[in-house]
Amino acid sequence: MRILPWVLLVARVASAQAPPIDWTNKEAEILRHYSALVQIDSSNPPGNETVVVNYLKKVFDAEGIPAQTFALDPARANLVARIKGNGSKRPILVMAHTDVVGVQRDKWPVDPFGAIRKDGYIWGRGTVDDKDKLAANLMVMLLLKRSGAKLDRDVIFLAEAGEEATTKPGIEFMVNQHFDQIDAEFCLTEGGGATLTNGRVSTVTVTTTEKLPRRVRLVVNGTSGHGSIPRNDNALVHLSAAVAKIGAWETPLRLNDTTRAYFERLAAISPPAVAARYNAITDSARGVAAQRYLAENEPMHYSMLRTSVVPTILNAGFRMNVIPSQAEATIDIRMAPGEDPNAFFEQMRRLIGDPAVKIERLTDGERPATPPSRLDTAMFRALESVSKRVYPGSVTLPTMLTGATDMAFLRAKGIQSYGIGPASTTADETNYGAHSDVERLLESSLYTFVRFTWEAVTEVAVSK
Repeated sequence: MRILPWVLLVARVASAQAPPIDWTNKEAEILRHYSALVQIDSSNPPGNETVVVNYLKKVFDAEGIPAQTFALDPARANLVARIKGNGSKRPILVMAHTDVVGVQRDKWPVDPFGAIRKDGYIWGRGTVDDKDKLAANLMVMLLLKRSGAKLDRDVIFLAEAGEEATTKPGIEFMVNQHFDQIDAEFCLTEGGGATLTNGRVSTVTVTTTEKLPRRVRLVVNGTSGHGSIPRNDNALVHLSAAVAKIGAWETPLRLNDTTRAYFERLAAISPPAVAARYNAITDSARGVAAQRYLAENEPMHYSMLRTSVVPTILNAGFRMNVIPSQAEATIDIRMAPGEDPNAFFEQMRRLIGDPAVKIERLTDGERPATPPSRLDTAMFRALESVSKRVYPGSVTLPTMLTGATDMAFLRAKGIQSYGIGPASTTADETNYGAHSDVERLLESSLYTFVRFTWEAVTEVAVSK
């Protein structure tokens, strides 16, 4: 029988599609794994991420998916699993961290490690940061294995330790000593999300770059003495003046390709008055007023425009009638990409203008400076198309995080890395988000996010 060319074409197109998934039928399994992961207390410090790794390893072993553990500290293991493709393209890495920040149990309305289902939400530490991504990546691996999908590239799963406090046992260990196990063309991990407005997703954010933590400590030494006798070298007075100057410092506007695209796309879907404000950010005449509005009403957007400098800790004195001999302030600096650290700190020294104030750079926890991930890759295009399918009518916004993730270490090795996440309302993200005492995630958003991750991975990995 002769097969017509168009029949061959249809067959090829069909073979390029990922196997169909009955997502409603998968909800119970998604919830089971997600709840089990949230119920593991992996607060960092101390972390104890190996407990999470043991759970994941057991699941992978039962499914016949090869998985290995790598540990700088036996209690803080990392896990790598891999599903092989034909090798014609470089791998995709799906990554999530297994540790969570600590909790103050008396502040929580529910058991923070109970994965409590209540009011349509799942409550608990790690529900948003980062065990939703961990569960989604786990399900992607399980479904790839079960479906027997033909892949052009390996899909690598990394569960990494130490993201919340110290990166040495986690991403630094894996990059420095086991990079061959996670080397990839693309990475998908935390950092993005989708905004729900009136029950519908309006925007999907994909992180392509982030600010760099560059903290300093201001230290002033003076003469101690009785509180009844004023002194010109009072350490507290000198420190207070320096902190006041830093707190009022508006650093220069510094946009990049990501933030330009973000505000342009956001303006395109905003009401006229709001759009005019976003479009005016760089305008010589209207820019100052636009930026001032953002500083007062949209502080995250204001932070995306420049290097931020925020005093966070003051330490001085021990009795009300004793002038302290030393006073310190910790300053949390988040540098915009492209900022020259040495030039910046010299500018800070000149701004303070007081030789009594010493600036000590704190290097622990610094991420490497890297260029933003590109917007013209197969993965970013896939994320845009998947966003439109999963969230019809939504607009994808390439985004710069004001915080920091472990993507910086991967970008430094040339991996194009993108942050994604589930949908939430603005109120939930503001009041019930990561690190809060009421961290929670909409249960429906969890299921949709698993589907989103699956479609993004398979669109780029399934053989064409």
